[in-house]
Amino acid sequence: MITFLTSSIGYFKQDGARIPTRLSTENGFLANLQKHWRDSARVLIISSDPDNIEKNDSIMDVFSAAFPMSGLSIRQLDLCDSRNEALVNEIADCDVVILAGGHVPTQNRFFERLRLKEHISGFDGIVIGISAGTMNSAELVYAQPELEGESIDPGYKRFLPGLGITKLMILPHYQMIKDDRLDGQRLFEDITYEDSRGREFYAIEDGSYFLVEGNTTTLFGTGYLIKDGAIKQICEKEKSIKI
Repeated sequence: MITFLTSSIGYFKQDGARIPTRLSTENGFLANLQKHWRDSARVLIISSDPDNIEKNDSIMDVFSAAFPMSGLSIRQLDLCDSRNEALVNEIADCDVVILAGGHVPTQNRFFERLRLKEHISGFDGIVIGISAGTMNSAELVYAQPELEGESIDPGYKRFLPGLGITKLMILPHYQMIKDDRLDGQRLFEDITYEDSRGREFYAIEDGSYFLVEGNTTTLFGTGYLIKDGAIKQICEKEKSIKI
């Protein structure tokens, strides 16, 4: 299995609609993906919100155009949501599995319902995690509070069992959310830094990603380590480090 754990791989919204674009070339992402991509690949997208049919169909439309625009040939593209959960049984016949972005706990519950961890174990292809999909790829997932009320809800679970593809707990979109406030608190300084006591989180900006090849994990692009209540930058744009 070759795994790309990303923050975003490239599309934009216009008047609320997702517009397909060529996949990100930042930090060598597209070039590295092309090295491993099989001709006429069969691609399966696993939804983050199985009942959000409109969003899921939009994601399908975006990637059915974006991959050919990026020089990545596909013979079949499917999306697994509440309409066709049995598609998870066909993962072994796929070349690429994409874990879509969205709300982490919602996606985590869907993954558990699909028994995705069992199905993806031993998969001999490419896995691409996007945002929430990246976060839920961890062995132990840090479900950073996101929606109003989550950070003050005593019943909200911040740590969840994940797919076990990586041991890293990754936080995407850092440049977008680093100054956010939630429930009257600073998202990072007051919430996430405190949750990092005794733990390590890796925050990455859009355009950065982790490439997992066997036992080797490499961070490409701007990234930060949040540990024991403090943060430090560990990599810069267009550079890479082994983790």
